[in-house]
Amino acid sequence: MSADERTRPRREERQPALSRALIVAAAVRLLDAEGIEELSMRKLGTGMGAAATSLYRHVTGKDELIELVLDEVYGELEVPGAASAGEWRDAVSRGGHDLRAMALRHPWVASVIGRVGPARLGPNLTRATDRMRALLRTGGFPADEAELAMRAVVSYVVGATTSEAAHLSRLARSGRSERSEQEWREGRNPRKVREENFDYGLQRVLDGLETRLSRA
Repeated sequence: MSADERTRPRREERQPALSRALIVAAAVRLLDAEGIEELSMRKLGTGMGAAATSLYRHVTGKDELIELVLDEVYGELEVPGAASAGEWRDAVSRGGHDLRAMALRHPWVASVIGRVGPARLGPNLTRATDRMRALLRTGGFPADEAELAMRAVVSYVVGATTSEAAHLSRLARSGRSERSEQEWREGRNPRKVREENFDYGLQRVLDGLETRLSRA
């Protein structure tokens, strides 16, 4: 056996088999752990044990990678359906809470949603927005208003979740617990308070949409 033949398996072992799916999954883990500021093709490749240049065979660059990871986490959403016009509000509310939960699991999401234009939506994001739009159409909104109503709901969820995720990230970096001594003494659950505050704002958005629907 020649020297080249003896070293070839070792070289292959050092270069892991890559695919777009593996790269996207690794990027999600990196983003969840370190945030959007730390994402780079070089750092991602290093974490995967591969050269950054090898990633470019599957992903054109960081911009496309962001589109792919955003679509990946949108696949976690379960947008409910509505069998009748009277069910639209509850279904949209549950969809809003599900979007918030996903964005808190992946705190970087809120900061990148605006980077992906409508023409670059992936299949998961397209499915979620189509289902949300269909809920509002079932509720009685005409097609053009269903789109605007959906944007109003998503804008509220993203805005509220951005500040909430930032607060939790600051606590995590400082090593402090979410529960303060005063909250412990008062018997308050900070997580429940955050959920109630979020839901209050969401319901007020839905109040406005319901009023608009009744007037239309």
